[in-house]
Amino acid sequence: MDDERQWFALRDLTRPNAKTPAYVKLSAHGIRCFTPLVKRQVERGGRRVLVDVPYVRDMLFAYGTRTELDPFMRPGLRLQYRYVRGGFREPMTVRKADMDKFVFAVQSSGSSRYYLPEEITPAMRNRKIRIVGGPLDGYEGSLVSVRGTAAKRLLVELPMLLAAAVEVEPEYIQLL
Repeated sequence: MDDERQWFALRDLTRPNAKTPAYVKLSAHGIRCFTPLVKRQVERGGRRVLVDVPYVRDMLFAYGTRTELDPFMRPGLRLQYRYVRGGFREPMTVRKADMDKFVFAVQSSGSSRYYLPEEITPAMRNRKIRIVGGPLDGYEGSLVSVRGTAAKRLLVELPMLLAAAVEVEPEYIQLL
């Protein structure tokens, strides 16, 4: 079980202003990582610039085996596994199919909006849809309409961790 490659949910405890966050360090060592990034304005050298910053500062997903990731979990390296509640030091994992689907959906959309589980309201899940055609062909989920825009978004979820609303073309939407 320890040598099976899977997606692990991790906590990045580096400082917010660190020059190299954990996902950069892990990627440099050949470990596939994903962290949900959003654009924020920051001031650098007296000028405002747009930079990509993690949506949830300490959330990170890494694909590998326990034996590959354990050396990065030493106390001084500021990286930890997220553990399953009620389990005895059992690291939280995400099914490969769910994570690959989530990452593909987020990367295929020009603009994604992220939500934590507690931010998702029942009204956001009221209309079930399936995408027919386009890059997200076959995806199913809930239709999220953003007030004030004509954009239609599909809610793609990682249960109990994170959700993303990705923009889809209206002609690809099929109501279920």
